[in-house]
Amino acid sequence: MLTLCCAFSMLRGQSVRLIFDTDMGNDVDDAVALAMIHALESRGEAKLLAVTVTKDNRWAAPFIDAMDTFYGRGDVPIGVVRNGKTPEDSNMIRLPAERKRPDGQFVYPRRLLDGREAPEAVAVLRRVLAKEKDGAVVIVQVGFSTNLARLLDSPPDSVSSLPGRDLVKRKVRLLSMMGGAFPQGQAEYNIKTDIPAARKLFDQWSTPIVASGFEVGESILYPATSIEKDYTYVQDHPLAESYRDYMKMPYDRPMWDPSAALYAVHPDYFTLSPRGRITVDDEGKTLFKAEAGGTHQYLLASPEQRARALEAIIELARRPPDRLKQAH
Repeated sequence: MLTLCCAFSMLRGQSVRLIFDTDMGNDVDDAVALAMIHALESRGEAKLLAVTVTKDNRWAAPFIDAMDTFYGRGDVPIGVVRNGKTPEDSNMIRLPAERKRPDGQFVYPRRLLDGREAPEAVAVLRRVLAKEKDGAVVIVQVGFSTNLARLLDSPPDSVSSLPGRDLVKRKVRLLSMMGGAFPQGQAEYNIKTDIPAARKLFDQWSTPIVASGFEVGESILYPATSIEKDYTYVQDHPLAESYRDYMKMPYDRPMWDPSAALYAVHPDYFTLSPRGRITVDDEGKTLFKAEAGGTHQYLLASPEQRARALEAIIELARRPPDRLKQAH
């Protein structure tokens, strides 16, 4: 597709170093965003440093591990929340992770048998950030703010003498998050699920924040026809299976999280609001106030930009892993 190829050529030689913080299991668009990030890495546009989980369910990390392994990156660190939100089970992560072949082998191989075996998310975040160059990291947060709020409060440790706030300030250049509704709208799910954490994030995060609001992803619908046709290059595909397990097919699903992931690597697909400040009220609604020198902005997307973004999301998500590309 010309649009995406041209955008990639503009950034050739650059690689955005990403941490993906997700509530994998609450909606299938998280899985689309992770598939996109793997495709961006295969194209040399991104490097996935770690995945951290804000859904406190034992199957989230194994499913992520299975997806990472499917794309040839089973060594990506995974960290999980402890005493977090939304512990409810989810078919979209449990069923693919559990499924076995007649010989007893997992259909989707993975390291982690149970998310409770994974390290705690803040420890993973601190370890990964400490190793990176100053100002090198972009964090894509598409779930709750639990992990990042706890990171801000983390004390110095053996991997870094810096407290969390200073570690973020030194190592992170951008937080691209899916959350809120702008300029002022409903109490969006990711925000209202952990209001104290969201408030802390907007109040204390020291680097620029760009929010992809509910209204953006709601207007970008991933077509069911792509799930049904574009993933048949392999008999078993974790993203396609997750889609089928999440809801009865066929259905078109809003691309809330993929919009934030796309912006993190290719900001040219969207327009930004003026600079300002985002606050969160008692109901979980996000309130934006324009301020000179503000560090918060939110995404704007014209109909044409939404069409281009959907084209890019589809092309990235359906890209075969490198190990299968020749066969495809």
